Amino acid sequence: MTLHVHFPLQFDGRGRTLDDDEALWIRGLIEQVLFTVPGERVMRPDFGSGLRELVFAPNSPELAATTQFLVQSALQQWMADLITVELVEIGAVDSRLSVNIQYSIRRTGMRYQENFQQGGG
Repeated sequence: MTLHVHFPLQFDGRGRTLDDDEALWIRGLIEQVLFTVPGERVMRPDFGSGLRELVFAPNSPELAATTQFLVQSALQQWMADLITVELVEIGAVDSRLSVNIQYSIRRTGMRYQENFQQGGG
């Protein structure tokens, strides 16, 4: 049995570490990759995507393409052993950044489409 520890760390009603099913655990890992700023983790300074810095950048087709490449590269670097990324779509309206990712879990072949948002109200 593989333990997929819930992030952020929590405890269940019995006082044990709360764990997630594989799909929910992988979604949490993707979210960590997307919204961690490189340099934020002491022992892994290159971990993350730098996506949060782009929330207030002026919208343009070039920025959207750059952001899409940034997200795809970060997921490939940090999650390639767990998922296959099939599609990345970026949307930005005012200060809200939306990232739509379609992926499949390598172990099971199950496909998922998730939307992650940062910033704005």
